[in-house]
Amino acid sequence: MRLFRHIDELQKGNRGTVVALGNFDGFHRGHQVVIGEAGRTAREMGLPLTVVVTEPHPVRYFAPSVPAFRLTPFRERAQLLEKFGVDQLLVLPFDKELATMSAQDFVLDILCKGLDTKHVFVGYDYRFGKGRGGGTDVLGYMGEMEGYGLSVIKAVTVGLEGYAGEVYSSTVVRKALQNGEARKAAALLGHWFTINGRVTTGDKRGRTIGFPTANIELGESLEPKMGVYAVRVSLEGQTKAISGVANIGKRPTFDKRDVLMEVHLFGFDDDIYEQHLRVELVAFLRPEAKFDGLESLKAQISKDCRVAKIVLAEPENAPERLSAPTLENYLTLFPEPHIRAR
Repeated sequence: MRLFRHIDELQKGNRGTVVALGNFDGFHRGHQVVIGEAGRTAREMGLPLTVVVTEPHPVRYFAPSVPAFRLTPFRERAQLLEKFGVDQLLVLPFDKELATMSAQDFVLDILCKGLDTKHVFVGYDYRFGKGRGGGTDVLGYMGEMEGYGLSVIKAVTVGLEGYAGEVYSSTVVRKALQNGEARKAAALLGHWFTINGRVTTGDKRGRTIGFPTANIELGESLEPKMGVYAVRVSLEGQTKAISGVANIGKRPTFDKRDVLMEVHLFGFDDDIYEQHLRVELVAFLRPEAKFDGLESLKAQISKDCRVAKIVLAEPENAPERLSAPTLENYLTLFPEPHIRAR
């Protein structure tokens, strides 16, 4: 996948493309339909598939003090899009210039002049331009004038218990994670929810009690329900995942206040400080608790490890049950185009 951080970086060979527009935070099943249908058309037309996103997220630009809410910060989202089969990812800097650009100028300067777009795919609720003044209506009538096609994907509804009838959205996934429903969140996403971060130096207390941990700050990642999770961890540069158990929280036993993820990897004790880890939250085991001493804490961690191993061995939690989605799999699952709103 080619990554471009400014429209001016595109050369002639990268233009003339099918474009999917959106933030695609989480890259959930609804997003996969938008990009999957764009990929279908790109193949039919023999053109590259380009996804256009912005960084930072517009919400972060307009309200910089809001709590972290991202399901897939840039690094994780880019990896998912590359695995899906996107040919080009254009990351537009969301700054004052873009925030004040009219919807019409966005179409003319970005889609037409910059990308030479041949067909656009968006979700039914896509908004863009200054004050979110543009939508599918603007894209439609400007497409008729400028010569590109437009497909608008209808809402895709959920069939899971507890969420049946709701539309797939990043908001629904956040709700599941904040409720501690890690497995349902994964089902909504169509892939395991992952926290991607660099291992930082902590208090090294875990090593003294026989449970060394890798400490990861959540950064821009959404804070899921605090507690203990069964996890799978991929180390940078390695393909085989390592099972483990993770605590996300404030470590009340030691009177801490900052939120941190502490990951204990089964049968692993290498030095991985400063490495990037991808931590898949597979199942929520219990809420965070305060213990009256190290011995009771050690006993609980031992129990957590035993439970996590059992949970991770369950067939529904096997890694391949929710491997990273791909365009090939999407087209196999949906040989006919998804119903479009336009």
